[in-house]
Amino acid sequence: MALSSEEARVLASLIEKSATVPDSYPLSLNALRLACNQSTNRHPVVAYEDRTVEAALMALKSIGLVRFVHPSHGGRTIRYRHVADERWHLDHDELAVLAILVLRGPQTAGELRTRSGRLLGDGNHTVEEVLDALAARSPEPFAVLLPHATGERDARWAHLLCGEATDLDIDPAVAPDHETAPERAPARTATSSTTSTPPWAVDLADEVESLRRRLDRLEHLLGIDPEDLERMGGQAVHPSGD
Repeated sequence: MALSSEEARVLASLIEKSATVPDSYPLSLNALRLACNQSTNRHPVVAYEDRTVEAALMALKSIGLVRFVHPSHGGRTIRYRHVADERWHLDHDELAVLAILVLRGPQTAGELRTRSGRLLGDGNHTVEEVLDALAARSPEPFAVLLPHATGERDARWAHLLCGEATDLDIDPAVAPDHETAPERAPARTATSSTTSTPPWAVDLADEVESLRRRLDRLEHLLGIDPEDLERMGGQAVHPSGD
């Protein structure tokens, strides 16, 4: 089946957050929208509205990839979880690699190894084995190895959830072209310009992501719903019963 780009982004975000923030999972609509619209670890960066995410959720539910978790024990917020593992019979590592390809675009096996550490399971499978398994699925594969691009040392893998894949979706920050990815170019002189991301920016993005996860856990422990905070303009919200 071919998903829209919005449906694929919503599904992959649910898969990612189920592994990285299990205490806050299943996700509320607000948390899921924020996950889709992250400015880090995403390509392309999007700015979905609630109605876009809701439409994608309804479509995914209709084909058995998402379930709605209705509130209980006085709760008021519907939450959402993926069931792609049940629907597609994929294991944890296969889902993790597929989600990364959807969220960050075509990548080499080496890039996937670097970026999948927090998502992969007990390490029984290598990234290469997982990619081969996704590409060998029948009747339709979930991933494909793209042809080598000019100046590229290693070929990149892409997901097939949205139909035929091309290398046009590759993030310019990691593309092989020397003008957009000078780190792949020959050694530069002292006067050469660079557009690579400075190390402090990468560290800052990681720290922000870590703080966001800690905030999600704190809200979960205190019984605070992020949507209540948003509706009240950031005013303090006490746990239910206080």
